Amino acid sequence: MPVLKYRRPAVVAFAATTTLSLCSPQAFAGYGHHGSTNGTKTNTSTSAGADNDKISSTVSAGIVIDTSKNGSGTSAGAVTSATSWTPPACYYAPKYTPKDLESQMRQVWQSSAPSPEWSLKTQKYFVKGDPYKDFNKDKEGKGYWWDAYVTEGRELDPASQDCDKMPFWVDKGDAPPADTPQAITPEILAQLAYAEIRVPSTKVSLAPDGTTKVNLPTWAWLNAAKFKPVAVTASVPLLGISATTTAEPVSLTLKPGTDDAITYPASGQCAIHDGQIGEPYAKGKADETPPCGVKYLRSSGDGSYKLQATTTWKISWTSTTGQGGDLPDGTFGADQDVVVQEIQAVNR
Repeated sequence: MPVLKYRRPAVVAFAATTTLSLCSPQAFAGYGHHGSTNGTKTNTSTSAGADNDKISSTVSAGIVIDTSKNGSGTSAGAVTSATSWTPPACYYAPKYTPKDLESQMRQVWQSSAPSPEWSLKTQKYFVKGDPYKDFNKDKEGKGYWWDAYVTEGRELDPASQDCDKMPFWVDKGDAPPADTPQAITPEILAQLAYAEIRVPSTKVSLAPDGTTKVNLPTWAWLNAAKFKPVAVTASVPLLGISATTTAEPVSLTLKPGTDDAITYPASGQCAIHDGQIGEPYAKGKADETPPCGVKYLRSSGDGSYKLQATTTWKISWTSTTGQGGDLPDGTFGADQDVVVQEIQAVNR
């Protein structure tokens, strides 16, 4: 069964001592988070409820994340963009039905939390025709209220406040307003999927393993079976769009942990050949230069060197609309201890 995550709609929270403006992102910006569906179909019911000063809603509108083709295991980790690029901190997507939004807002208006000014402004906005009338209930089933979501883990990022528009209505089949650059698109879905990519550990196999000798080439390689493309799909079922982001390993970079070392190749970057990074050492190769490895020129003494192995992953995306392309390469690395002993020659 596919492994799915549902990015649920936000909690709309009002602090009793806070005066909220008409376009307050604190009032309406969604704090999206994941809830596992354990591989089952996402719940598409609509409900609303109140918990003290928090009013929450669930509508069949969230972002569904399919991680069934993602990397797994306790050593798997998230790739980091090789550039300063990051996935969006916030975005707009369908969130409320007319009845759902009305239920929430009427509970808020009846509470003591919002200021009278804020209540009047929002009633004018949603009910009295400036620009919407009666929550668009006459369009029930013909569209959705869109609102802001904040990408998981980005709640404290100042960029998450960029999505500060009031909820807005979009008819089914229509594009969101042109002045809303953060409105969900296949490309934004691909970027959100990028944030969910997990890849295997980059702990390399070494020969000799753990303890090597000064001036002795140490072979390094990765288990080819683990380093295959991984993919995550993000979709908006209500809109019928999805995007799949794929990460494919392209190279391994070795940093010996000391300047007193030589890497193979000299750049330290080991390319993938025939689906394999590096080459396992085999008997009879003692006099050969490893295609991927390191030679230490000085003993590590009573300690060890931190050999850093970082894999570069090429990231690309496709979508149900035919759109697609490349996203910035991602990297994932790990350190491992290498003990180097002061012995000039050994037999292997």
